[in-house]
Amino acid sequence: AQSSPDVIRPAAITDLGDGSPGSTVVFVGAGDIAVGGGSQEATARLLDGIPGTVFTLGDNAYPDGTASNYATYYDPSWGRHKARTKPCPGNHDYHTANGAGYFTYFGSLAGPSGQGYYSFDLGDWHIISLDGEISTAVGSPQEVWLRADLAAHTNQCCLAYWHEPLFDSGNIHGGQSQYVQPLWQALYDYHAEIILNGHEHIYERFAPQTPGGAADPANGIREFIVGTGGAGLYTVTTPKPNSEVHN
Repeated sequence: AQSSPDVIRPAAITDLGDGSPGSTVVFVGAGDIAVGGGSQEATARLLDGIPGTVFTLGDNAYPDGTASNYATYYDPSWGRHKARTKPCPGNHDYHTANGAGYFTYFGSLAGPSGQGYYSFDLGDWHIISLDGEISTAVGSPQEVWLRADLAAHTNQCCLAYWHEPLFDSGNIHGGQSQYVQPLWQALYDYHAEIILNGHEHIYERFAPQTPGGAADPANGIREFIVGTGGAGLYTVTTPKPNSEVHN
């Protein structure tokens, strides 16, 4: 992990700097957001009062990520912050072939055309948005790109985010997303600090750990699940090892 004067507090930002060294970086958001009868307007009102960069953690517009779902549910709420949003897609966004609704709605904000993953700098942090709904296997274009991107930014603190978590104590999806392990491994190999996910409609924070789930206070990655953007919430049954906070 790299030391840095900039601070990122995912999903709970209270201070804002201008992104220069010594300032506080604001990076705020959630996943599992906009649905008929959901609470996306309430969470969008929270964003109204928080400056900075917004992220989404996928499943942005239910039920199927269509253009109509985005226009009806997402755009009137979180869409108010579209110009400052760095999105990623989720499995519901891919209910529409090739995630067409997501990519059409966000356009260049979703990264290079036809790719689905991208990176950017925010203050002293290097931020990586990944697409967990396409291949994440070792040797896949995305995994190869990720390792090259990490190798080019070894002097910065690193945060990555995508939809489905590797570690998850929720009662709906817990333990179902082992296929993202190659992303975790690449990030761990390059000493990333933080991973953000959605998918499980809970909030959960894990202590630093390895891709295999072993506690690693010195070099491990902290994973946050922030599936609290507006869709109906789930519960935690039995907390997984290294889970520090869950609700």
